[in-house]
Amino acid sequence: MMSYSSAPRGLLLSGAFLTAFTLSAAAQQAADPPAAAQQPAAPPAAAAPPAATPAAAAPLPPGSPLIGRPAGNEAAAKLAPIAPPPIPAAPDKLPTAKLKVPAGFNIEVYAAGMANARSLALGDKGTVFVGSRLVDKVYAIINKDGKREVKVLASGLYRPNGLAFKDGTLYIAELSKVSKIEKVEDVLDSPPKPTVIFDKLPKDEAHGWKFIAIGPDNKLYVPVGQPGNNVIHDDEHGLIRRMNLDGSGAEVIARGVRNTVGFDWHPETKQLYFTDNGRDWMSEDVPEDELNRVTKVGEHFGAPYCLQGNIVDPEFGWGKSCSEFTAPVGLLGPHSAALGMRFYTGSMFPKAYKNVAIIARHGSWNRSKKVGGDLVLARFNKDGSMKSLEPFLTGFMEDNKYVGRPVDVLQMKDGSLLVSDDWNGAVYRITYGKQKVAGKS
Repeated sequence: MMSYSSAPRGLLLSGAFLTAFTLSAAAQQAADPPAAAQQPAAPPAAAAPPAATPAAAAPLPPGSPLIGRPAGNEAAAKLAPIAPPPIPAAPDKLPTAKLKVPAGFNIEVYAAGMANARSLALGDKGTVFVGSRLVDKVYAIINKDGKREVKVLASGLYRPNGLAFKDGTLYIAELSKVSKIEKVEDVLDSPPKPTVIFDKLPKDEAHGWKFIAIGPDNKLYVPVGQPGNNVIHDDEHGLIRRMNLDGSGAEVIARGVRNTVGFDWHPETKQLYFTDNGRDWMSEDVPEDELNRVTKVGEHFGAPYCLQGNIVDPEFGWGKSCSEFTAPVGLLGPHSAALGMRFYTGSMFPKAYKNVAIIARHGSWNRSKKVGGDLVLARFNKDGSMKSLEPFLTGFMEDNKYVGRPVDVLQMKDGSLLVSDDWNGAVYRITYGKQKVAGKS
């Protein structure tokens, strides 16, 4: 038996009057034409005042995702970011039965009641930490007395999307700073206020939320997205940097990154792979989101000059060539919002899943026919390039509408896989073997 806690214009009318006035004058002239003929000509009527000019639309705020939307385009006018429901779904209202996994796999609810559940991190003692983007909380899912329970670990934070765990310490990335809570699993009942270790991050709202992770070099990796849909920006944006775990020694390792919200290191090569979201309002089908690989410090991945490795940006690409930049190792679909990713290294899933990248695609908004809203598997060639992309978890979309939106994935110690869903405020668990099947293709 599992227990869950809940998170908390006008229209101008003149034709009738004008018609009545005209008919009345005509009747008077017909009844007494001589008198009318003796009258001097009436002065010309005063010209009607010019029609009022419609008020100009208020300018969009800096970084607005609607900047660049084609004017006068009916289809484009219908597109905008999709707000999630205001409260998390109750466990019995979750779309679990609609979710489809390959034969032999099972999916179930792991925990619910966490508003805007986003990034995931796993503690040494099995605690699952859950970040958020639209609310101020970090949650902890704990197993206690045979029951699973959700606690609010920290509140009053600003966009605490990014989480990472190492040696008992939880790292939390907000919009403009990174903090930590030491020995966090020992203080779950009375956690202290997070201690800031790095506060030199920009405060732009656009692409300001962070995904963070700790690499095999024991460094904390922190990205900063571009401060808008498609913009020329300063050197503090469009990058991935790494730093020591105390916040010192920060250095930029990659540039030309539009907005990465997920990355992991290949288990064998130890190279960093990251998802990157392509620009909006260029077209419905291009550019595609990217899967990139860092092979050396200082690589530039193209944004905002080159898109998906082979399209020169029509606005900022003048004088540039895509050959100047590092091309992606794979493409992940147009506007699919590829976010969290992990390489699978567990033993529960079949051997064919070993070292495959499992990627959560949050799903498009900048497209009439939506794509994404699923988990996909990226398989690789020997040279590290992407060999194929195939579906793994589907069912988050019905009739071009979302019933859920996956954000991040996390491998558990037993080899099962957790999936966060910020639409419903829930986390699901995928296993393989003879268990109760909620959805199967």
